[in-house]
Amino acid sequence: MNSKGKVLVAMSGGIDSTVAALLLHEQGYEVIGITMKTWDYATATGSSGKKETGCCNLDAFNDARQAAVDHGFPHYVIDIRDEFGSFVVENFVDEYMAGRTPNPCVLCNTHIKWAALLKRADALGCDFIATGHYARVRAENGRWILSKAHDLTKDQSYVLWGLPQEVLKRTLFPLGDFLKTDVRQMAADRGYIELSKKAESFEICFVPDNDYRGFLKRTVAGLEEKVAGGDYVLTDGRVVGKHKGYPFYTIGQRKGLDLALGRPVFVTAIHPETNTVVLGEADDLKSVDMRVKGINWIKWTGVQDGQPSTIKIRYKDPGTSGFLQLDPQVPEGALVHFDHAVSGIAPGQSAVFYDGDDVIGGGIIQHL
Repeated sequence: MNSKGKVLVAMSGGIDSTVAALLLHEQGYEVIGITMKTWDYATATGSSGKKETGCCNLDAFNDARQAAVDHGFPHYVIDIRDEFGSFVVENFVDEYMAGRTPNPCVLCNTHIKWAALLKRADALGCDFIATGHYARVRAENGRWILSKAHDLTKDQSYVLWGLPQEVLKRTLFPLGDFLKTDVRQMAADRGYIELSKKAESFEICFVPDNDYRGFLKRTVAGLEEKVAGGDYVLTDGRVVGKHKGYPFYTIGQRKGLDLALGRPVFVTAIHPETNTVVLGEADDLKSVDMRVKGINWIKWTGVQDGQPSTIKIRYKDPGTSGFLQLDPQVPEGALVHFDHAVSGIAPGQSAVFYDGDDVIGGGIIQHL
């Protein structure tokens, strides 16, 4: 067999990972499919009674296996619930308890999924690993550079900033050059009609109803009793009401405050130590600076002070121009200065720096 190499493909059973596996198979790679069980979906009932997400349930596992069987390549299911739960879920809870807003998918990609993939890839003698993410990677000047996908509406480079060089070197993104509409058509052309019409899931896999507040209540014993009744305060310090508990609020939140002040107000700060939620006007959410730590540099080994960049502070953020300054107080940290004020900077979320379409690096937003 004239193979381009052996590749372990992460298959969730969704359209993207299935088409990614089939493309690699058709291109001459020796494909092995692997599905990772990250959470105990049978018992993870949300407050709405919903037990499973659209991408990671038993039917999805069977869909992944069937695609492998149809095309004659092996498929395995591996259980990484212990690895996942002890790191991703605990971090998710800890961050909310610290008054920050986590992005569990970034941590999962960086510390769990790719690590699990590489471990099994090495055991199976695979040269590469692959996923259905919409992103691209290339070699240039001795570095492996992550860049945006061709389909900017689907680009997922933002959630992949944590991947180190040794991982990017072995990673394939077969969908990086395609539009989502192309991928749906590819699935249909290969006989996967139902899969081609499948709706996408944007849920966190362990929060099946997208209700993170309910998840926190079920996970942290006695949480509501511990945190309910703290003060809502305005930016001038005036107390204007009582909230339901600081972990149940996020920076920029406007709805669900259950407070009538006669004008729109937003959550502008959260202080766990005093169980205080600060409310302010829309302008109070704006800032021209932020601090980022835990940076993984991708395009270069680092940057010089004043490095221009386009900075994204959330997944669907189009990005804002600015420049980077190394933070003398924080190893692998940077101070970000925006060219104009941006709104809703949330500690705990990811900040990703771009040079055109290329990812310079990324890290976790901190309190200034």
